[in-house]
Amino acid sequence: MAKRTTQAGLPSREQILDFIASSDQPAGKREIAKAFGLSGHEKIALKQLLRDMGDEGLIESAPGRAFHTMGGVPKVTVLRVVDVDDGGNAWAVPERWESDAPEPRIRLQEKGRRSAVGVGDRVLARTEAKGNGYIAHPMKKLLKGSELVLGVVHQEGESLWLRPVEKKERRELPISDRGPAEPGDLVLAEKMGRPPRLTARVTEVLGDPFAPRSFSLIAIHKHGIPHEFPDRVLEEAERVAKLDLGAREDLTHIPIVAIDPADARDHDDAVWAAPDDDAANAGGWKAIVAIADVSFYVRPGSALDKEARKRGNSVYFPDRVVPMLPETLSAEICSLKEGEDRAALACHLQVTKDGQLKSWRFTRARVRIAANIAYEDAQAAMDGLGEGTNTPVRAEPVEAHPFSSSAEGEGEGFDKLSPNGDQGIEVFSSPCSMPEIEAEPPSVAPELVESTLNPLWACWEALYRAREKRAPLDLDLPERRVVLDEKGRITSVAPRERLDAHKLIEDYMIAANVAAAKALEAKKAPVMYRDHEPPSREKLVGLKEFLKTFEIEFALGQVVRPATFNRIIERVGDADFRPEVMEQILRTQTQAYYGPENHGHFGLALGSYAHFTSPIRRYADLLVHRSLVRAYGLGPDARETGLTDAEAEAMDVIGESISQFERRAMEAERETLDRYVAAYLSERVGDLVDCRITGVQPFGFFATVEGLGGDGLVPVSTLGSEYFRYEEASQTLVGEDSQTIFAHGQRLKLRLVEANPVSGGLRFELADAAGPSGARRTVRRDGRRGEERGKRAQGKRGRPQNIRHKGR
Repeated sequence: MAKRTTQAGLPSREQILDFIASSDQPAGKREIAKAFGLSGHEKIALKQLLRDMGDEGLIESAPGRAFHTMGGVPKVTVLRVVDVDDGGNAWAVPERWESDAPEPRIRLQEKGRRSAVGVGDRVLARTEAKGNGYIAHPMKKLLKGSELVLGVVHQEGESLWLRPVEKKERRELPISDRGPAEPGDLVLAEKMGRPPRLTARVTEVLGDPFAPRSFSLIAIHKHGIPHEFPDRVLEEAERVAKLDLGAREDLTHIPIVAIDPADARDHDDAVWAAPDDDAANAGGWKAIVAIADVSFYVRPGSALDKEARKRGNSVYFPDRVVPMLPETLSAEICSLKEGEDRAALACHLQVTKDGQLKSWRFTRARVRIAANIAYEDAQAAMDGLGEGTNTPVRAEPVEAHPFSSSAEGEGEGFDKLSPNGDQGIEVFSSPCSMPEIEAEPPSVAPELVESTLNPLWACWEALYRAREKRAPLDLDLPERRVVLDEKGRITSVAPRERLDAHKLIEDYMIAANVAAAKALEAKKAPVMYRDHEPPSREKLVGLKEFLKTFEIEFALGQVVRPATFNRIIERVGDADFRPEVMEQILRTQTQAYYGPENHGHFGLALGSYAHFTSPIRRYADLLVHRSLVRAYGLGPDARETGLTDAEAEAMDVIGESISQFERRAMEAERETLDRYVAAYLSERVGDLVDCRITGVQPFGFFATVEGLGGDGLVPVSTLGSEYFRYEEASQTLVGEDSQTIFAHGQRLKLRLVEANPVSGGLRFELADAAGPSGARRTVRRDGRRGEERGKRAQGKRGRPQNIRHKGR
């Protein structure tokens, strides 16, 4: 605390400025008056003096009515973390900065070696000047959204209220400061005051919340996803895009092809294979997996590098992409485009006749892609349906190439057998209401089929046999294809057909990813592994209880391998509850993550695995590229483009942050799709829709629309006058009188009573809103129909037999 004076009379402006600058705690009017021994009318005069000093630009008010010198940082303030450097130090900026002076960059001085905060976190901190800058001592980590809230402004009488878009936030807030907002606007607002007297102050107007292209904008702001590149980053991208490729292995004579989604804008990878002429690999194959050499353009410590690490990955929404790198690089100079010379990091593989990797080597190469081929066209060519066949193709594609390489289930997931992330939600934009239109036949030149596609498929057959022998987890969960019209509205949602062409690219990418990990291990070089650990015992116990409801036994004492789960799926066969079992197996898996320690990849049944094949859209892959460049001295500029010592030491910190960014992207993508689905269903409110129960709780059950997605609640209060008992062991709701049972996986017709595009929330009720108080038509798991009233249906072992209410 600054030295207290007892002089009589009002202090001068200089004395007040000295006191504020030297005070070790927030200096408000009360503290200033106490320090100078003011009372009565002197306090009134002080208030006017402080107001004058503010008008003169000498001081400004901080949150909590404390003062600080203009252009300075309050003694206690809210900071937003913007970077975690290679040493694990967190750097932050003031959340509110209204001075004309440059925004200060403040280092957080935390206890412990590793930073406890990540990019995007908000902390309440005590600051102090040090040299020409500041350091901050964190006092409290603030929960995301604890101060800022997304919502829609609406008017009731003379008052304006903020209706939050978050499903869990049900309380509306009175708006104390509307700014330029009008009723109906989607806004970002700051919570003011304390419960129960919270109000909202609008800080940013985002536009019309019901416009389809606002749905992704909501997720971007809610999750704090960086979506605008600073000018210095864009300028650097333009500059490095003009770099000469330099001396490289020349592969331009090899007909390498890139096989991607029809609407892909960024082409990370391309492939080629041919019979091996090495006598030591008789019957085997040689293959090349060429990956965009992003490390040549994005160099350690550059503005591009810092921005890429800050983002961690590209985020793919139905209507837009938030790229990790500026489009100058991601969609242009780094993208492997047909007929263009491009910089690549080439993985040369020797594959034995039984599909094992015999050897590998990596080079920096110059490639010229022979063709960019859509999955459907490649498949059609191999099926003999290419030339002369009118195959439907999609018109006017929007930029959408699904990023998320982790399937999700209640926040947990693992890499599906798609290391490039070409799975999940496939999005197309069409100028008409039909998802497909007739167009010109696909043009895969016959000579390209002969020279490239045929040997690619033949080599893949060997890789696929090895994959089958390895027996990775095989969850054939349907993926959705979303079709948008020219206004960004959903015209249809349908399962995506899974082709051999998809599997082919997946297996080549897996082979390259394994080779990258093992090549770095051979040099004892740093590796950013893609780790997926085996399921926990707690999860396995939950699976056992779930399977018991289907009379499927699962022994806990066995050694659990991916094949263990595959056998369960085989036992289920084509039963109608097969999708529920696969979803529960998915939920049983642990969350895949990035880190420098090798814990293997359980889902893929691999001992060493690293992401190498998507450096345009994943920072982890860029680090693996840099490590390969450094370990093997690839290229004359290996020192400038390879992994730095600082990066090697910070691999654990970086791994944690990019894993968080990946989960952030997954949540944002999933929530946005829910909003689009709710908008699509909003025109069907009041209709009966085919649903499947996805979860049961004491307060009701959740259901999803079959073939479309989107989760909604059926509150237990809407089930009628009958009392429903929640049985925790079986996770079912059981009617006391009718013994009607609502259970996970049950299919039934429900009436859609609400579809909120802004929150993505749905609400259902039973088809017969009168509730299950009378005789009810039901169907058991075996499909037999019967009348049930006041009678408990018994299973083989005295358990209640699950009954499916069909709502008819």
